[in-house]
Amino acid sequence: MAKINIKIEGIPFQVEEGLTILEAARQCGFEIPSLCAFNHGECSRASCRVCLVEATGARGLVASCVYPISEGMEITISSPKATKARRTSVELLLSNHNRNCQECEKNGKCELYHVAELTGAKVGAYSGAQTPTTVDELTPSIKRDTSKCVLCGRCVERCKNAHGLGVLGFEKRGFNTMVAPAENRSFANSPCIMCGQCVSVCPTGALMEVSEIDKIDQAFAEGKYVVVQTAPAVRAALGEEFGMKIGTPVTGKMAAALRRLGFKKVFDTNFAADLTIMEEATELLSRIKNGGALPMITSCSPGWINYAEYYYPDQLDHLSSCKSPHEMFGAILKSYYAEKIGVKPEDMFVVSIMPCTAKKYEEQRPELTTNGLRDVDAVLTTRELAKLIKRSGIRFDKLPDEDFDNDIVHDYTGAGVIFGVTGGVMEAALRTAYFVLTGKEREGVVFKEVRGFESIREAEFDLNGQKIKVAITSGMKGAKVLLDQIREGKSPYTFIEIMGCPGGCIKGGGQPYVREAFLPNEDVNIMDTYKEKRANALYSEDERQVIRQSHNNPQVKALYDEFLGEPNSHKAHELLHTTYNKDRKRFN
Repeated sequence: MAKINIKIEGIPFQVEEGLTILEAARQCGFEIPSLCAFNHGECSRASCRVCLVEATGARGLVASCVYPISEGMEITISSPKATKARRTSVELLLSNHNRNCQECEKNGKCELYHVAELTGAKVGAYSGAQTPTTVDELTPSIKRDTSKCVLCGRCVERCKNAHGLGVLGFEKRGFNTMVAPAENRSFANSPCIMCGQCVSVCPTGALMEVSEIDKIDQAFAEGKYVVVQTAPAVRAALGEEFGMKIGTPVTGKMAAALRRLGFKKVFDTNFAADLTIMEEATELLSRIKNGGALPMITSCSPGWINYAEYYYPDQLDHLSSCKSPHEMFGAILKSYYAEKIGVKPEDMFVVSIMPCTAKKYEEQRPELTTNGLRDVDAVLTTRELAKLIKRSGIRFDKLPDEDFDNDIVHDYTGAGVIFGVTGGVMEAALRTAYFVLTGKEREGVVFKEVRGFESIREAEFDLNGQKIKVAITSGMKGAKVLLDQIREGKSPYTFIEIMGCPGGCIKGGGQPYVREAFLPNEDVNIMDTYKEKRANALYSEDERQVIRQSHNNPQVKALYDEFLGEPNSHKAHELLHTTYNKDRKRFN
């Protein structure tokens, strides 16, 4: 692209044509306070008026997030006029903001507070009536507090960009404007899939996950046998909450921290990921052999399951009947494991640490119970685990690297690890399907054809004469394309992997916030590369594993020999499989 000449604060620069002033300034080493465009490229642009600057050729001050640069433009950021205007914009936002910062769960990660510091804005500079408040806490996953909303529109755009949905929008007009589902309904009465992508981009505490820390505190107080399991994607991101670089794997320190928090046993959901592959691969091969509904679609992502039930109820027979890995693990812990260690299932309290807010909704699905007991009792996001660790005074960076509890449900393979990234479930399943159909392991193990972050990826494999064409997507925009093909009878695929969050669990709605303002030691382009860095943390752990195929996990084999019989057996279906509801009702 052609270069053009501009000046910022009197200093000449050559930058690419087509940039906004904000983008050009960032590239040249200047920070213009902003609540919108630079962090995510998703916002109701220029709505907050925080990024005002002076520019030659413009009439008055301009919002740098939308104003394009031009040849010879001179930009002034630090003039008294621009400085005062930015401060005033922030003070006006603060005048309509609930300033209970000490009580806010976003305390320390609030971008409004950050720009207030940058601009020198004062609380109380303006006072008067405030927009009427709505507090929505009716779902198990997400809560909404409009008293903290700055109307930036990030959540509105993320829902559209990630899923092609419009669950959130601007309601009412003028002073009464708010961001909400249609007619200011609760999330419980909307077609929200509970993925938490809106939470991950909210600059304040207006959108947050529903915390279950108190529920866990109560279980400890009641003397329950409290055990914990952690999803693969958590280890790829938890370190960010403690100042570590994005993509730093913290498996050992995470296990050490959980042990110090008092959990009776510390398990890895990867064990159940291997178990899921045994069930899912067997189910797929059975459908191929016996004429079941094809393509079969993975069922590990509860956000995706919600989407399927709400928007494609006529296609539910294409979903694998397998529970998600953490729910499988909960069922095994409260049956096979509880019997082995002599603990009553009702006395066991299973906690799942997940990168996802939809898992909180999933935990309460009536189908995910065994003998009247929930498979999983509480779900914490990666962010909530970090809060729990900090609250307990644990110096995370000083912890030794420890292993998970070496128990009868301890072992996991590289296939289980990669579940946390888009394409990982597909690759893990292919590693086992290849063995089942050919009788030998694939040389090199890896199926690179299914890796990547394109919206829809496809590949075809010849497994001992059996042609299998597969597709992978994450985010519901791609899912819609694939589901419409199925609905129209035009799908060429045998097996499809769908994950709710773009990029997979590594970018789940419960993962640490990625904001350059709070990551000063990261690369300049971290917003473009953090998915890859988190994914590489999981792929590198896969490479370090001695065993990399689920069917070779010795403890999974023992579980079948001693308890389940074989994959897809009657016992396995009782504990590890579920059903779906085309008439899913919400929480009201």
